[in-house]
Amino acid sequence: MNLYPKNKISVFEVKKFIIIFYIVGTLGFLIPFTKDFFIAITPFALILSTYLLALYHEKYTKKTIFVFLLIYLLGFLVELIGVNTGLIFGNYKYGSGLGLKIYETPLLIGINWLFLAYTSVSILSSYKLNSILTVIFAPFLMLIYDFVLEQVAPKMDMWDWQSSSVPISNYIAWYLIALVFAGFLKVFRINTENPMSKILLLSQFVFLFFLMLFFKIQA
Repeated sequence: MNLYPKNKISVFEVKKFIIIFYIVGTLGFLIPFTKDFFIAITPFALILSTYLLALYHEKYTKKTIFVFLLIYLLGFLVELIGVNTGLIFGNYKYGSGLGLKIYETPLLIGINWLFLAYTSVSILSSYKLNSILTVIFAPFLMLIYDFVLEQVAPKMDMWDWQSSSVPISNYIAWYLIALVFAGFLKVFRINTENPMSKILLLSQFVFLFFLMLFFKIQA
């Protein structure tokens, strides 16, 4: 995929932009005056991050597109069932922080599952782990990410839990679903080598981690 900025701007400069982008985002959420604005543009930030990741994916085949669509649709479906029944993750509801919803489920949530599964598998694959270990440990990366995200999601108007704490069923479901998605990427031998995977996932994680610390200190 040869869209801007690929082959127009160096990989180093794009990575520098990503870091600056998330630093600005962190400051935007920490400043009360700008917080509502940054909540409103959160969906666009996720779309931009996914666009950059997709841009640097090396080869799109029918099989690759099929697997990406499969992960997106299944990710959206489990969230739709989960939020409307409470049977998968526990009882929660989505706010407006992830944009347009269908049956109380943001359309972007499937993209989030695909983004996390792809980047996690990509990072572990870059360390030459075999496929079985990658499938087992990639969900742990996603689980660590989710643990931090759960602390700040209500503050970002993404979602909120009916109970005062996140149920253990959420983390069990997250791991098992992530395991399936990582398995798809490996079983279908999708090439996840991507120079943007590590910087995008790490930037998001650091962004969420600093917000978590801030909100805990503020409380």
